[in-house]
Amino acid sequence: MRKQEFLQGIKDGLPIALGYFSVSMAFGLTVALSGLPIWSAVLISMTNLTSAGQFAGVNILLALGALTELALTTLIINLRYFLMSLSMSQRVEEKMNIWKRMIFSFAITDEVFAVSMQHKGILTSSYMAGLVLTPPIGWTLGTLTGAVLTSFMPPVLSSSMGIALYAMFIAIVIPPARENKNVMIASLMAALMSVIFYYAPILKSISSGWSIIIITLAVSAAMAFFFPIADEEEGQNE
Repeated sequence: MRKQEFLQGIKDGLPIALGYFSVSMAFGLTVALSGLPIWSAVLISMTNLTSAGQFAGVNILLALGALTELALTTLIINLRYFLMSLSMSQRVEEKMNIWKRMIFSFAITDEVFAVSMQHKGILTSSYMAGLVLTPPIGWTLGTLTGAVLTSFMPPVLSSSMGIALYAMFIAIVIPPARENKNVMIASLMAALMSVIFYYAPILKSISSGWSIIIITLAVSAAMAFFFPIADEEEGQNE
């Protein structure tokens, strides 16, 4: 039974790993093109499983930002994982000890959370072990592949690959923005504030890390105030 659950977890996690492989190649390319060694890109992906957090963190490192700036930026970007972990903790088997919970929580991503919540029945240690095994491998191998590829690419091609980062984020934002106008409004607000922070002479002195923190908090507060999410019961009554 345990073996079957473990294999089912691997089966469910394999598509995530394959998707991560292609996405993390963009991160490996970006880090290698920035001048950082390949091993640093691989190490970051081995110890972090968050694309947006990793890109933001690398930008702060390259800008010689403060550790406080780095910590706050990654905390805000990855704050949603606290809620995901809390939700998943209600579905795992009661006998799962704290060490296993900590290991599994490290590997929680948006995709792992979505797959685990769709799984029927209790989330056992065997199933979770299989589910979280392959995604980090795919993410790390993709990073390594992307970083190594820069060594074989012509300079013109390798420099143009930096656009992959922006294409990736556009591909992530556009589908939900088309279905939910609030997502579109939040994205446009964040983009507009980013342009203002970049070009406004008064705001140019603010580093990229702190600007991300300010923009994230400001947009989140504005959306919560002007476009609050209605409760499920209110939505049904309407």
